[in-house]
Amino acid sequence: MWRFLKYSFIIATFVIAYLLFQYLHFLKTPLSIPENGFVLDILPKTSVRAIRNSLVQAGILDNSNFFVCYVQIKNLKKQIKAGEYQLNPGLTVKELLQLLISHKVIQHSITIIEGWNFDQLLTTIRSHPKINSTISTTLSTPQYPELMHSICGETIHPEGQFFPDTYWFEKGTTDIDLLKRAYLRMQKKLVFAWEARDKDVPYKSPYEALIMASIIEKESDKLNEYHEIAGVYVRRFIKKMLLQADPTVIYGLKETYQGPLTLEHLKMQSLYNTYKVIGLPPTPICLPSFAAIEAAVHPAAGETLYFVATGTGGHYFSKTLVEHSAAVARYRKFQKSKRE
Repeated sequence: MWRFLKYSFIIATFVIAYLLFQYLHFLKTPLSIPENGFVLDILPKTSVRAIRNSLVQAGILDNSNFFVCYVQIKNLKKQIKAGEYQLNPGLTVKELLQLLISHKVIQHSITIIEGWNFDQLLTTIRSHPKINSTISTTLSTPQYPELMHSICGETIHPEGQFFPDTYWFEKGTTDIDLLKRAYLRMQKKLVFAWEARDKDVPYKSPYEALIMASIIEKESDKLNEYHEIAGVYVRRFIKKMLLQADPTVIYGLKETYQGPLTLEHLKMQSLYNTYKVIGLPPTPICLPSFAAIEAAVHPAAGETLYFVATGTGGHYFSKTLVEHSAAVARYRKFQKSKRE
C-alpha cells in the first residue's frame, strides 16, 4: 500500500509538473494569429467562455482550458471590457488579456467636409457601418430643431452648427454622440474666433458671423480669397446693399435646383434669396471651415464691392459697378469660347 501511494505521488508530481510546464509554455507562446491580424469583437456581457470559443473557432487559441484557467486565477473576468480589438501576430495570452482589460479598442473615423449642408452630413453619418444609428431615417426637415434639442438642448436650426473635421470613435458610438462632439467643437471654434474678432465687424452675434462664414465657404475654394470675399460682403452689409450671393439662392432652392443659376431663380421669393432680401439669410447655408470663420471676423480692408469668377480659377474683385460689369462681360465671353 505504501509503495502504491509512493508511486502515485511520484506520478501525480510528474503530471502536475508537466501541466505546469505546459501552462507556463502556453502563457509565453504567441497565439496563432494570421499575418494580416484578427479583429476580436466582444459584445457587452459576453462570457469568458464565449470569448474563448471565438478564439478557438478562429484557430487562434490551442488550449482553451488554460485560457479560462488563467482568467480565473487572475480574477480578470469582470475586468474584460466589451469592444472591437485588433489582434496582431506575436501577441501572447497575457498580452491579449491586458489588451482586453485596457480597452484599447479599434478606432474608426469619419470625415465631415467643409461646405456640406446638414442633409449631406446626416446621410454620411447614417451610412457609416460602425456608427449606431438612432436618428430616424424618416426624419424630415421640419423636425430638425427637435433633433437639435437632443444634441444641444436647444430647438435651433442645425445648418452650419457642426465643425468639419475628422472624428475618431469606437464601434457602436451613436450618431447623436458624434453630432454632439462636432457641435461642441464648432461652438468652441466659433467662440474663440468671436472673441478675437475685429471690433468694427457689423455682426450682432457669433451666429451672424457663422452665417457669413458659410457664404464665404461656398463662394470660393481658394483660401487666399476668403478675407477679400468677406471684405466685399461686410461692406455691402454695412451699406445695406443686397449681398447678391449666388450660394444663398441655390441653398434656398434646395433639390429643385439643377443648375445653372438663371434670372428666373434670382426672381423667386425666398428668405435665402439675397438678390431680393437685404442682409444675411436666416441661417448658415453649409458647414464652414475655421478658415472661413476667421475670414468672416477679420474681413480684408478695402473698397471692393463686387466680385465675379474669372473662369480660369479665382475671382476678379471690383470697386465700381462699371468695372464689375466689364469683368462679368469678360467671364461670359470666356464661357462662350469654351462652349464653342
